[in-house]
Amino acid sequence: MKQGLSLRVSQHLALTPQLQQSIRLLQLSTLELSQEVEQMLDENPFLELTQDEAVREDFGIAQADTPVTRDDREAETAPTSIADYASTTSAEATNDDEATPLSADDGVSWEGDGTTDMAPDDGEWGGEAKASTNNLGDDGDFDATELARTQESLQAHLHRQALRLRLSPTDTAALRFLIESLNDDGYLDEPLEDLARGLCGGDLDQLDDLVHHFTVALHLLHSLEPVGVGARNLGECLRLQLKALQADEDLSDERSALLAVAVRMCSQPMDLLARRDIKRLVQLCDATDAQVREAIALIARLEPKPGRRFVDVQRNIVVPDVLVVPVSKRPGVVNTKFRVLLNPEVMPRLRVHDIYANVLRNHRGGKDTASHAALQQRLQEARWFIKNIQQRFDTILRVSTAIVERQSSFFVHGELAMRPLVLREIADELGLHESTISRVTTAKYMATPFGTFELKYFFGSGLGTESGGNASSTAVRALIKQFISAESNLKPLSDNQISDMLKEQGIECARRTVAKYREGLKIAPASLRKAL
Repeated sequence: MKQGLSLRVSQHLALTPQLQQSIRLLQLSTLELSQEVEQMLDENPFLELTQDEAVREDFGIAQADTPVTRDDREAETAPTSIADYASTTSAEATNDDEATPLSADDGVSWEGDGTTDMAPDDGEWGGEAKASTNNLGDDGDFDATELARTQESLQAHLHRQALRLRLSPTDTAALRFLIESLNDDGYLDEPLEDLARGLCGGDLDQLDDLVHHFTVALHLLHSLEPVGVGARNLGECLRLQLKALQADEDLSDERSALLAVAVRMCSQPMDLLARRDIKRLVQLCDATDAQVREAIALIARLEPKPGRRFVDVQRNIVVPDVLVVPVSKRPGVVNTKFRVLLNPEVMPRLRVHDIYANVLRNHRGGKDTASHAALQQRLQEARWFIKNIQQRFDTILRVSTAIVERQSSFFVHGELAMRPLVLREIADELGLHESTISRVTTAKYMATPFGTFELKYFFGSGLGTESGGNASSTAVRALIKQFISAESNLKPLSDNQISDMLKEQGIECARRTVAKYREGLKIAPASLRKAL
């Protein structure tokens, strides 16, 4: 093998720390961005919040997605404490929209611009939006998640009722153990034997004793509110609720007979009830057809998950990033023009701390060069963070404006007027990469006259029409929902009938596609929508 030297010219993409941060901020949600800003404020002394609207940067932020300039590359690769890394990434960086985000571990520490010269007024680096707030008052410490935690849990509700029972210490401990073993729906998933075996190990005598105490405690648990708690399966849960109704002394004979039939039905396999197999239930429950139908209607009004109302569901407050407001119009005239605005409540107003920046500038000739370089690096980091925040919101505004222009009919007539739209169309219009549009439209929300929607909601595939055009899948779903809401309860529409109705509207939609859209809308099939 012959060895030799050769020169080769090539280009590759260099992801600078600033570019990595820009991509990462772009894909953050509003809540994640707020957390990022708070963390940056804690770590960087040169960064501060301001209530005043600062002057925008004048070095190209108006074009949010321009390539990295030569001056920026030279500033980033100037000799610093990490000059070795800079020398390996000196190739020209292309459009940042083509870049793939890297994790924090893939980058290196912030390198700054390698200079000690500063602008006459550091206030020019300021942002233009207020810090993210919860919109719930002036108390900055108020948190919606804390409000959610104040809801009483199922276990606490049951423990409070158990305090009123006069039980022995052993039975009290057994009842408390069962209460703590319930799942979120109020069911006891594990058999009593398994629960006892986990406590006693291999001692058979103690196992039998524990099973006995757990059995007594289970009967006590079934007597607590909500009715049906502690059931081992759905059938038992429904039977407990029906038996509680049977305890009413003022029941008529007809009502009592109906409840007895319902109890027998809940003792049968639940799939018969789910399929509404009336003929089979009539045979198994020794009842008439009318009684079975009435019992099914009665069972449908019971609560299959007794613990549902106690579940501590996290309150996810959606704050829109973009506001779409109609332009002023004359009375009686339908408004077809809308204005797209960034929500000022989610835009952090950031700027460089003037006092600290001036102190650093006045002492740039000190003896401690290393400390001065480190502080200079932190200052440059604050400047780039503000710039990337501005660039993030500029990109969101550009994409949102393009979406509103393409889906203008939606803002007038609603989802039935939605047009087919894919990410590529917006990317080509704005000169961005498709991956950038995907990042911008994920976890970003738009407030419209018809509600608040994620930006991805406005994108959807198209179905062919008789005229040769396309109909949005979102509009087709809305049309299917409209058909079903207007159907007769006695004769609900089948998927085939809905498919034929769509064809009458000029939309080619197969039965399987209708079934897929219907299931996506969480609408039951025709057999279960039919009134008994």
